[in-house]
Amino acid sequence: MTTQGQTVKLLDFRQENASDPFVPKPAVLSSSGWDSIHLELHQQPKFDVAEHQHTMHVIAYGFSPLLKCSSGERWLDGKLRKERRNNGDIAIIPAGISHRCNWNTSAQFMILAIEPTLLKQVGQDLVDPDCIELIPHFMCEQDVFIQGIFSTLRDELESGKIGGYLLIDSIKTTLAIHLLRNYCTTQPKFGNYEDGLSKSTLHKVTEYINEHLHQDVKLIDLAAIAQISPYHFLRLFKQSMAVTPHQYILQCRIEKAKCLLQHSQLSIAEVAVRVGFCDQSHLTKCFKRIVGITPKQFLLLQPQ
Repeated sequence: MTTQGQTVKLLDFRQENASDPFVPKPAVLSSSGWDSIHLELHQQPKFDVAEHQHTMHVIAYGFSPLLKCSSGERWLDGKLRKERRNNGDIAIIPAGISHRCNWNTSAQFMILAIEPTLLKQVGQDLVDPDCIELIPHFMCEQDVFIQGIFSTLRDELESGKIGGYLLIDSIKTTLAIHLLRNYCTTQPKFGNYEDGLSKSTLHKVTEYINEHLHQDVKLIDLAAIAQISPYHFLRLFKQSMAVTPHQYILQCRIEKAKCLLQHSQLSIAEVAVRVGFCDQSHLTKCFKRIVGITPKQFLLLQPQ
């Protein structure tokens, strides 16, 4: 443990390649530009990481496809435990507490770092933000919900599919609610909202969406327009529109793309950028999935 006068190292996942000094090999995969969260995939030989503190909350997720389990020791906030680390086990390391661990075998694991402010933003009308405190958890139990979060984020990191930023926003909010419900010292109180968004609020939100289709529309910005937390916004928007914000924005982008293809001289690639897709390939995949034909086929069906 830390001796008197010794400075505890800080691990700040906001910085590029922050984990490199702490592990033998660089991360195999690492996210970039995901506001408020950061994901890394590691494949490491056995190692011992020096005592440190995280500036963000961290969830560690162990998986070893070729092994049923790994093993090692972990120190969390001055407490030591030997961990068997079965596939799918998670550890939760809150920001600001002392942490150290070792692995007695080669290991594969993922790290998800979460900004503490994210929990406060999501929980702003559910619990006193000053009372939000994560409980440390050793890597000895599984959480199927968090496993799904890791799987989805890894898939997004590897593939970069359409609507990625809004999908990440939705996942961040969902994860924050799960942590508030299950891993915090103070339990949030969830109100019962049954009437959806008001007509005036819904108009403001949908108007904003349609004016910003060419940009990355973020869930937190939509929630700010509605003046509620992202969690409640997700629920109320779906109650009002019968689809999630992510699904609604994709539908709006496709409808605008159809209009531009019919009534402008823009190329398919130019239309893709104009309505917020990364490129023509992304537009084509999404267009075919929703409309049933490709943009090129859609153009051929239009009257000359």
